[in-house]
Amino acid sequence: MLPGAMQFNGYDPENGPFFDELFRAPGRPRPGLEAVVAAIDGLEDGVLRARQRAAEHLLLNLGITFTLKGDSDADGSERIFPFDIIPRVIAAKEWQRLERGITQRLEALNQFLADVYSERRIVREGVLPEYLIETCADYRPQCRGLQPPRGIWCHVSGTDLVRHKDGEYYVLEDNLRCPSGVSYVLENRELVKRTFPAMFEQLSIRHVYDYPMRLQETLRYLALDRVDDPRVVVLTPGRYNSAYYEHCFLAQQMGVELVESQDLVVDGGYVQMKTTRGLERVDVIYRRIGDDYLDPKVFRPESLLGVPGLFQAYLDQKVALANAPGTGVADDKAVYAYVEKMIRFYLSEEPILKNVPTYVCSDEDDRRFVLEHLQDLVVKATDGAGGYGMLVGPHSTAEERRDFHGRITKNPRGYIAQPTLSLSRVPTIIEDRFEPRHVDLRPFALHGKEIYVQPGGLTRVALKRGSLVVNSSQGGGSKDTWVLAE
Repeated sequence: MLPGAMQFNGYDPENGPFFDELFRAPGRPRPGLEAVVAAIDGLEDGVLRARQRAAEHLLLNLGITFTLKGDSDADGSERIFPFDIIPRVIAAKEWQRLERGITQRLEALNQFLADVYSERRIVREGVLPEYLIETCADYRPQCRGLQPPRGIWCHVSGTDLVRHKDGEYYVLEDNLRCPSGVSYVLENRELVKRTFPAMFEQLSIRHVYDYPMRLQETLRYLALDRVDDPRVVVLTPGRYNSAYYEHCFLAQQMGVELVESQDLVVDGGYVQMKTTRGLERVDVIYRRIGDDYLDPKVFRPESLLGVPGLFQAYLDQKVALANAPGTGVADDKAVYAYVEKMIRFYLSEEPILKNVPTYVCSDEDDRRFVLEHLQDLVVKATDGAGGYGMLVGPHSTAEERRDFHGRITKNPRGYIAQPTLSLSRVPTIIEDRFEPRHVDLRPFALHGKEIYVQPGGLTRVALKRGSLVVNSSQGGGSKDTWVLAE
């Protein structure tokens, strides 16, 4: 070891009841990860900190910025999306199981969506109560009887995984509407390849750079058979959307047009794009706009983000949408509690990946238990996102628990509760040393002719000491995720 260098000696992976993903004991890397630790330990004094600063400078130059909600500095100034250059590493066998589990889950959820908007066998056979569907904020009755192109409802998904102190991965939630974050996966990889070029030569790390190409293939697969060269566009709500950078990035990487609602018009039953050459037909829309705003004639009349007549063109199979409208019903956190049962019902298989144990507050017995144990549980709104509207029981005040007791009693359908998990940790650069920080993982999957799961995904890290909330909106950041080849 080089004197004065930033190294792992002094890093304690056993500080707390948490699974450390890089070390099994102080100074003892997990099997297969020794080369990663040795490469970082071998860097000269100041190199690691210099490379961290260089990565942050590059993020700023690339425009990968955001404004933190509720921050006193949120006056229009931008900040970089926090990034830590120490990678999160997943062994080949671990990834193979995750890949199979995500694929299985997506297959079952796709069948569930088809069933929900048609026969509802899952309700008739008593697997899932119908009221959960009818009272879901994202259930769309307009989609009853819908037959999406190729029979696929969800083409792009992001599955949130957490690793508990037992070392097992659990599914925290499914994101089947407009999941974001894949642009950070690609940008993070480029940053780390520049930071550790020698490590990429030494180790066999699975690549992620072909995601835009695979996304384009998935989208083109949805076009009508009679279209030889389908035109694909990315529909964005505009530059004020928090994921606008990603919309631009993916459109540019795929070589397709980025459009807003005013760029599209339905003419002659088809969706047309306004160009300097006149109207040109659009065949596939990768929409990054929620269902409510897609078409003011069908959903919210006051929406200025949608395209009048778009939904009818979709029903008439004159344009394809990814993801299909109505997929949000499978995002509902109360419906999530039944996904393991869906896998058994639709696929006749045992779930490869388990759910986090979940109490559905609209169930009387579950609600009674939750109200009696608020101090021990994490309570979430069934339609919540971004880490907002949560109660983390062990870190809550008596006043906060009284507030949530009232909320649950008044609107039990609106909440679920889960035990407080001990999220796994990964070494993270904090000033001039390594400290453990909690992480989750969002792998991205594409469902076209086949299901493709991008190796790794977005690792989000809770940068605040002791925090379990990894969302960027709550002060979290990200890491590159390395999946080692077998």
